[in-house]
Amino acid sequence: MVSLLLVVIYLIFISLGLPDSLLGSGWPQMQKAFLVPSSYAGYVSMTISFMTIISALLSPRMIKKFHTKWITIVSIGLTIIGLLGFSVCGEYWMLFLFAVPYGLGAGAIDASVNHYVANNFSGSVMNFLHCFYGVGAVISPYIMALALKYARWNEGYSCTSYIQMLILLICIFSLPLWKANGKDEEEDHSDSVGIREALKVPAIIFTLVAFYAYCAGEATCFLWTPSYFAGTKEGLSAETIASFGSLIFGGLMLGRLISGFISNKIGDRKLIRIGIFIELLGIIMVFLPASNYMVAAVGFVVIGTGMGPVYPAIQHMAPINFGKKYSAAAIGLQMASAYVGSTFMPMVFGVLQEKTGISIMPVYLLIFAIINFVMLEMAYYKLRKAEVK
Repeated sequence: MVSLLLVVIYLIFISLGLPDSLLGSGWPQMQKAFLVPSSYAGYVSMTISFMTIISALLSPRMIKKFHTKWITIVSIGLTIIGLLGFSVCGEYWMLFLFAVPYGLGAGAIDASVNHYVANNFSGSVMNFLHCFYGVGAVISPYIMALALKYARWNEGYSCTSYIQMLILLICIFSLPLWKANGKDEEEDHSDSVGIREALKVPAIIFTLVAFYAYCAGEATCFLWTPSYFAGTKEGLSAETIASFGSLIFGGLMLGRLISGFISNKIGDRKLIRIGIFIELLGIIMVFLPASNYMVAAVGFVVIGTGMGPVYPAIQHMAPINFGKKYSAAAIGLQMASAYVGSTFMPMVFGVLQEKTGISIMPVYLLIFAIINFVMLEMAYYKLRKAEVK
């Protein structure tokens, strides 16, 4: 039963990744269709992320009242509505209408499933599951590339929605599997605290800033990597540029796959440190003034590989760092903070690159990688200090 449930959760994580890379992959052509500046992708991304923040902040209350399985089913349904809505948009303003269910679905499912896995499975499982998020995020840029080659960007969204529908049906059929250690899931978090109480826990603020910085860099890569190649490398086709949206996601998938094999041996904290170091190496590769686009392409894969273990490891540490009583609220806060970074910083970069040029992207990523590292180290210090007391 547990093995079958894990298979279903793998599929859920694929469904989490599918919508995330579509906007970045399709935007160079969507921008031309809507006749808007390139920075306008940031406003759509911001709206999606803002709705995700709302659902992430509501997640501790929802987790306490509802089963993860029901939150999952409703959330996937909302993302399907968002994807289908994007596929029929003929005007730029219409994207904002469907960005609402698009974002609401993502935040609720992300927080609730991460909480469920963090409390019931090992760090290795958490990394493997987030690897499957990368699978979904790698698939959708190629779906968009095929849509651009044989049809339009709209079909990229509609085809992705059909895959989501299939995953939703599987989740519905899997409802009897959702048990935690043979007990009703509600028993596991009946004494969970709210967000206000969680904010008083030592070190949590530092993890929130770290998550903000991590997702600021990650979301900037999600949205602007294809545009980076369009703006800095000559002679690339629209389909090739769209497919580059998968570079960062391929790296994430690789990083999490490797982490799944080693995380139980070396621990979450050491895994994060190694990951950030690899991310910095990738940023240096993108910095290199090479005329061949392959150097930068490999650099973005390396960046994603380094980023890979950071997100799942921070989430998995929540019950250990803060206790199970606080884990649902802590994960909800971390998700909200993460999506604040995802909401505003790609948009800020969009405005910045219009004024300075998109070649500034690796500098932007470097700043947030350093903030992420410093904040996590400060969090570890606070936790050690609290243990001594």
